[in-house]
Amino acid sequence: MKTYIFACVHNAGRSQMAAAFFNRLADPAKARGISAGTQPGPHVHPVVLDAMREAGIDLSAAKPQKLTDELAREANMLITMGCGEDCPYIPGLRRDDWPLPDPKGRPMEEVRQVRDEIRTRVEALLISEGIAAT
Repeated sequence: MKTYIFACVHNAGRSQMAAAFFNRLADPAKARGISAGTQPGPHVHPVVLDAMREAGIDLSAAKPQKLTDELAREANMLITMGCGEDCPYIPGLRRDDWPLPDPKGRPMEEVRQVRDEIRTRVEALLISEGIAAT
């Protein structure tokens, strides 16, 4: 099974949405998504919880977690969320960066746009990696 890490600094918004969509849409026998951050916040942003609830995904039990060496060792790919120089980098691990705005403090309409863009990118990743659920 392949492991994909979706990471940003606080692990409270974009990376949580990406991992949730990934795990909803990927073939569970082939891949799983993990969400992590370099400086995890205390909780997932409330606006992100609301936006994901609208999409049929409940993130109320999600907790930001630290991106550790242990998580990185089991990963096949790291997808960062456009946090610039603050984005995590793990030598030797295949990486892609999705330059997306942080939903924190944004109005719901903008958060929905970020959410929908993340879903589109996750769907494209699953197809390109051959791990989409059938």
